[in-house]
Amino acid sequence: MTFTTRPTLQGTFGMVSSTHWLASQAAMGILERGGNAFDAAVTAGFVLHVVEPHLNGPGGEVPAIVATARDPRPKVLCGQGPAPAGATIAHFRSLGMDLIPGAGPLAAAVPGAVDAWLLLLREHGTLTLAEVLEPAIGYAGAGHPLVGRVGDTVAAVRSLFEEHWPTSAALWLRGGRPPAAGELVTNPAYADTLRRLVEAGQAAGADREAQIEAARRAWSTGFVAEAIDAFSRRPFQDSSGRPHAGLVTGDDLAGYSASWEQPATLDWHGYSVAKTGFWGQGPVLLESLATLDALDDPGAYDPGTAAGVHAQVEALKLAFADREAWYGDGVDVPAKALLSHQYARERAALIGDRASTELRPGRPDGAQPRLPAHVRQGAGRRTDPTDPTTGEPTVQSDGVTRGDTCHVDVVDRWGNMISATPSGGWLQSSPTIPELGFPLGSRLQMFWLEEGLASSLAPGRRPRTTLSPTMVHRDGEPVLACGTPGGDQQDQWQLPFLLRHLVGGQSLQEAIDAPAWHTVSLPGSFYPRDMEPGVLVVEDRLDEGVLAALRAYGHEVRVTDGWSLGRLCAVTRDPATGVLAAGANPRGMQGYACGR
Repeated sequence: MTFTTRPTLQGTFGMVSSTHWLASQAAMGILERGGNAFDAAVTAGFVLHVVEPHLNGPGGEVPAIVATARDPRPKVLCGQGPAPAGATIAHFRSLGMDLIPGAGPLAAAVPGAVDAWLLLLREHGTLTLAEVLEPAIGYAGAGHPLVGRVGDTVAAVRSLFEEHWPTSAALWLRGGRPPAAGELVTNPAYADTLRRLVEAGQAAGADREAQIEAARRAWSTGFVAEAIDAFSRRPFQDSSGRPHAGLVTGDDLAGYSASWEQPATLDWHGYSVAKTGFWGQGPVLLESLATLDALDDPGAYDPGTAAGVHAQVEALKLAFADREAWYGDGVDVPAKALLSHQYARERAALIGDRASTELRPGRPDGAQPRLPAHVRQGAGRRTDPTDPTTGEPTVQSDGVTRGDTCHVDVVDRWGNMISATPSGGWLQSSPTIPELGFPLGSRLQMFWLEEGLASSLAPGRRPRTTLSPTMVHRDGEPVLACGTPGGDQQDQWQLPFLLRHLVGGQSLQEAIDAPAWHTVSLPGSFYPRDMEPGVLVVEDRLDEGVLAALRAYGHEVRVTDGWSLGRLCAVTRDPATGVLAAGANPRGMQGYACGR
């Protein structure tokens, strides 16, 4: 029997896995009350806003992949807000900027998470808004024991709050100090915001859908939009070192609505793997799987051997180079070519027995790739790197954040399934809006201030987000939902997990617990958009012989703590038996799965 940090849960009623135990149990409570997977996911999403405020918030975003019992085909719920109308390259250039700041009001996209959760509830949920928001209102109003990472995050940006962001200091430095681990912390303003959304809905009458629509209007054109509009006009210090006002207006919120769209998919080893479209980084995983297949080497599928890790890392590098050259919103992405067998063979031919330190985008359909000048000129190469090895959120003293995200997966007894990755709107991303109890996000930092690129900034475009939920189908039925926090590492950590589980036959918890790794040999999506060519970060639980062989391949191996990389959540369903399963990440001692 293989030891795992916790069991792979099994049952037939329902399963939840998320990055915080309170969100998982709150969602499970909704299932117990008769709600379905989508009611439960919405509940978890709003609880995560409260209990993981350093990882996501109402001012952020959420992409999700959904399959219903009635229609098992995967659909993408897009809760990624676009750039506001005033967010032009010319505006940022007029401020003397070459990169969009990583923190502060100027970096905010239009908030998308709340509208997306409410759209999901309206179209696929069964419970009322009051029922699904009850746990979040309770935790925000009465308090919850704070996880230590929140206090650590506040401590890291304490001087910024005290000197420049007084509204954030008022919320997070009560008594003049960061909150302690386990301290009962409340957010009365956010509890009031949620209550007002419920009240706006109830004023619309008894109809459930009408109530949800009324709450959406209160958010997009009512009291929430009014508060955001007014606060966004105030200048605050950002990561450029200077104060600037934001660009999000009430009109931007009024013009935004979450939406449904088709996923990008890859047929692979008898499965169909679904990701968000090429406006996000999700297809990196699909390209990597296709490239590994094109190697025609079974050893390339084993994340526990040096040959397997080498092949997987090199495939990921090639896919991320394509992300930089080709992925973006509102552009003609050669999607079909990027996921074709012919292109996969071309990319696989570039993988040799030496680790590459080059950024090598391909030429799908013979097209010429274009990389940002910042990347071409090597401006992003770190000489004194911040620590990329912790696997936890990395927060600098100026508020710049990397990889701060949550995740939740739910499957119910009827066969409904969802994978969702909420993020953005972190407590350290922007000053707190005092009337609402939350800040805006900083997702605009993923755009380039250069014309003609796949991810150039333009009003109405969605940032090329790192948020990357996954759903896997077999014979047309959903069988697995998974995802992880981690910014640029999200698809890197999901790749070996899927190989271990789907090809290697490991249980969910075995695959989650196994030693993790990732490369930082790619342009970072977060300010200051840096990279470290050839560097491979690995947990020290990987065998010494494997580490030595990876160095022999030419990788610059950076060894970190044995339980520090990866934040995976996963749930599965066997359509033949109805048996459900769940696993959750033990790293950070925060994620949890529950079910029966």
